[in-house]
Amino acid sequence: MNPRKAMTIAFLAALLGIGYFSMNAAPVLSGEGYSSHGETRWQTDYADAVETAAAEDEPVVIYFWTTWCTYCEDYNQNHYSDPAVRSELDGFTKVAVNLDSDAEDATQLQQRYNVNYPPQHVIVTPEGEVLTRIPGYAPTEDFLAYLESAKERYQSGGTAGNGSTTGTPSAGPTETAGTGTEPTTEAAQ
Repeated sequence: MNPRKAMTIAFLAALLGIGYFSMNAAPVLSGEGYSSHGETRWQTDYADAVETAAAEDEPVVIYFWTTWCTYCEDYNQNHYSDPAVRSELDGFTKVAVNLDSDAEDATQLQQRYNVNYPPQHVIVTPEGEVLTRIPGYAPTEDFLAYLESAKERYQSGGTAGNGSTTGTPSAGPTETAGTGTEPTTEAAQ
C-alpha cells in the first residue's frame, strides 16, 4: 500500500474515532434512577415518577431528550440552570426520557404521547392525562408560561382539551384548548 493511501485511511479512522467518542460523551450526569440536566435532577423511571407525583399531588413534566440535540443542550445550559425555572419546576415531578434509549418504557412513553423528535416536554397528571405540551424549543419566558399554565390546569382539574394519553396530540402552542394565551415555540431542530 502506498504511503498516501495509508495516511488517508489513518486519517479517516481517526476522524471516525473522534466522532464516535464525541457522540457518546453525553453532557448529562446519570445515576441510579435519575439524570441531571443543567442544575436540575430528573427521575428516569416513569412509574416511580408517577408514584411520587401522586403522593405529592403534583403534575409530571416528561422531558424527551437526546445527547445529540442542540436545543436539549440549550435547555440544560440556560433553562434548567435558571433560578426562576428551577423554582417553578419544584412544583412538578420531573422525569427525563432519552429518545435514543432502547428501553421498552421509553419507547412506550414516546408512542403514548406521540413524541417523534427532541426536545419535547409533555406535562401530565399522575394519571397520565395531558395538561399541556411544549413541542420543540421554547424561550425561557415561554417555558415558564407553559409550566404555569399546566400547574393552573392541574389545580383546577382540567386537561389540555382532549385528555388523550394514546398519542393524539393535545392542543399545541398556537391552537390551545384552554385560554388561548399559551406562548408559541420555535421549531424543533
